[in-house]
Amino acid sequence: MNKEPNNESKKNQVKFDKFGKLDKKVEETIQEVETMGRKKFMLKAVHTSFAGAAIWAFALNLVIETLGRMPTTSIWGGIRFLFDEPIIFLYNTLIIFATLVIASVFKRRLFVFTIVSLFWLVIGIVNGVILTQRMTPFTVKDLSILDDGLTIVTNYMSTAEIVMACIGVVVAIGLLVLLFIKGPKKKDRVKWKRNLIGIVLVIAATFGVTSIMISTGKVETFFGNLAYAYRDYGVVYCFTNTWLNTGISKPDDYSEEKMLSIFSPEELGDDNAMLLEQKDEDDKHPNVIFLQLESFIDPDNITSIETSEPACPNFRNLINNYPSGQLTVPACGAGTANVEFEVMSGLSVKFFGPGEYPYKSILTEKTMETMCYDLKSLGYSTHAIHNHRAVFYNRNKVFANMGMDTFTSIEYMSDVEKTPKNWAKDHILTECITDALNSTESRDMIYTISVQGHGKYPTEQVLEDPEITVTSAPTEALKWQFEYYVNQVHEMDKFIGELTETLQSYDEPVVLVMYGDHIPAIDMTEDDLKSRNLYGTEYVIWSNFDLQGDDEDMYSYQLGAHVLEMLDMQVGTVFTYQQNHRNSETYMQDLKAIGYDILYGNYYLYGGENPFDPTDMKMGVKDIKIDEVVKIGDKYYIKGQNFTEYSKITLNGKTLKTIYLGSSILGLLEDVDPDDASKMKVSQIETKNNEILSTTE
Repeated sequence: MNKEPNNESKKNQVKFDKFGKLDKKVEETIQEVETMGRKKFMLKAVHTSFAGAAIWAFALNLVIETLGRMPTTSIWGGIRFLFDEPIIFLYNTLIIFATLVIASVFKRRLFVFTIVSLFWLVIGIVNGVILTQRMTPFTVKDLSILDDGLTIVTNYMSTAEIVMACIGVVVAIGLLVLLFIKGPKKKDRVKWKRNLIGIVLVIAATFGVTSIMISTGKVETFFGNLAYAYRDYGVVYCFTNTWLNTGISKPDDYSEEKMLSIFSPEELGDDNAMLLEQKDEDDKHPNVIFLQLESFIDPDNITSIETSEPACPNFRNLINNYPSGQLTVPACGAGTANVEFEVMSGLSVKFFGPGEYPYKSILTEKTMETMCYDLKSLGYSTHAIHNHRAVFYNRNKVFANMGMDTFTSIEYMSDVEKTPKNWAKDHILTECITDALNSTESRDMIYTISVQGHGKYPTEQVLEDPEITVTSAPTEALKWQFEYYVNQVHEMDKFIGELTETLQSYDEPVVLVMYGDHIPAIDMTEDDLKSRNLYGTEYVIWSNFDLQGDDEDMYSYQLGAHVLEMLDMQVGTVFTYQQNHRNSETYMQDLKAIGYDILYGNYYLYGGENPFDPTDMKMGVKDIKIDEVVKIGDKYYIKGQNFTEYSKITLNGKTLKTIYLGSSILGLLEDVDPDDASKMKVSQIETKNNEILSTTE
C-alpha cells in the first residue's frame, strides 16, 4: 500500500497523479491556464512574447506581400515570394518583428501591439490598392502628396467606395479607443531590463542583417525601377528605404576642387564658376515649346490589343518625318511631375530617394537652375501651362523656384470641356499656347503639361458610340479600359494636329517638343509592348522651319540638353555638362555630384552662393480686370475682362457667393453693405481647397 503524501509534498504536487510530480514553475503555469482560461492564455502568449511577435510578423509579411502582388499576379503571389526568395522574405519579416517587440515594455501591450500591426497592415492594404490604379508602389513620399491624392480621389473611387472607406476608418478608430479603455493591462511589474535588452538585441540584429544583405547584393539601396524593387526586395524593406533614403546623397569626395574639376577652364570662364551671363540674343533663336502628354503612347505599340483604326495618325506622321526616338522616363503609370523635373532640370530623379518628388521636397524650400533660368539669361520669357489645378504637386509655388514668369492653370482657362472621368480635354491648350506666345515681345519658352489621357480607366463601357473600338483584348474589363483610353488618346492626337497646324503659320520660328510622360496605368507587362519597355514612351521634335537632327533614343533627363544642342545653344551648368561630357566614364557620377552641389551642397559651382532668386511669377498670361461694379435692383454685378468659372467675388479676403455669367460678367449671390461694394475684387479660386491663387488690384 502506498503511503499518503505528507502536507509538504501536497503543495508541490500536481493533482493529476498520472503525470507524477512537476516543478513548481510548471504547476503555477497550469494553474494560470485554469484561472485565465485557454483563450486568455493564448491571447497573452501571442501578444506578449517575442516568439509570438515573430510568428505574427511572419503572418503580417505574408499578407503584405500577397496584397502587393495581387494586382499583377494572384493571391498566391506572397507564398511564391516566400518560396522563391526565402532569405529576403525572412529579412522583411525581421524588420516587422523589430517594431512589434517594442510592445513588450508597455503595460498595455496588446494595444501597442495592435497599433504597430495596423501600421504595417495599412501600408500593405494601401500599396495593394494603389497598384490597382498605377504601376508605381506606395512610398513614404506619397504621404507628402496626400493632400493632392485626396483631391482627385473621386476620379478613382466611386461615392459608395469612398463612403465605405470612411466608415471603415471611423470603425477602426472606435475599436482602437475601445481596446485602449477596455483592453487588458499588465497588472504586475514590467520586466523593463530584460525586455529592453531583448529589444536592443533584436534591433541590433536587424541592422546587422541589413548590412549583410546590402553588402552581399541580396537587396539594393538604389532602385532603378521602383516597381521591380518592391517585387524583388519586398514591400517592407522598400517602403522603409523610401523613408530613410531621401534627397541626393553627398559624394564621398565632395569638395570645391572636385566640383570645379568636372568642367574645363574654358567652361568655367574667368570667374572660375558656372555663372550665367545675361545676354540679349533671344531673337537669334526660336520659341521653344515642350508639350508633355499625359499617359500618351500610340496604341499601335500595344501588342495585346487590336483597334478598328489607328488612333494616332498625326503623331505617327510626325514621328516618321521629324527627329524622334524612344524616351525612357522615370516611372510608369504615374509620376508626371518627376518627368517635368527631369526635362527642365537635366537631372535624374533616381539621384533622389526612392519614390521622391522634388516638387514636394527640396523645391518647396529653394530655387534651382533649370532651363527656364538658362533661357531667361538669353532674353527669353518663360511660361508654364497645365489644364489641371494650380496647387497640384505645389506647382503654383515650385514653378517660381524653377524660373517661370507665368503659370496658366485650369483656373485661368474658360469653357473647358471635360472627359467622362472629369479630366480637362487637351484641345484648350492650343489657345493657351498661342496666348503665351502673343503675351511678350521676346522669344518664349513654354512648358505645357496635358491631362486628358489620365486614368482611372473604367472597366465597364462608358463611351456609347466611340470613334474607335477595341476589337480584341485579353479580358472584357481590359477591353473597356483600353477602348476608353484609345479614344482619349485619339482626341489628344487631333489636338496635336490642330496645334502644329496653328504653329505652322505663326510668324516666328517655333520648335515643339512632344512626348508622353509615361505609359497608361493599365495592367500591362513588357510583353504587351513592342518596345518591351514599361518605362518607354516616344518623343518627336517638330518645327515650323528646317531643323536638322537625327533620331536618337534617350532618357528624359537628357532631352532638354539634346534640344538645346539641336538649336546650337549651350547655356547653363547641367546642360553644358550634358552636351560636353555625356561620353565621360564618370558621366552619371559627376551629374549626380552637380545635382548635390546646386541643391544641397555649398554651391561650389556658383562661387559659394546660390545665384537664383524666385521669380515674381504671374498666374495666367491674361490680365483679369474689373471695369465696373453695377447694381441692378438689389443685386450687384461685376463687369470686367478674362473671367473664368473659377473667378469669385471677394471682399477683404473673404470669398462671396458668385455666379459666372461669362468671361466679362460675374453676379453676386449674397448681400453686401453698399459702402463696401466698391471694395469688391475678383479672385481666382482653387476650388478643392478654396485657396486664393490671385486677386485683382
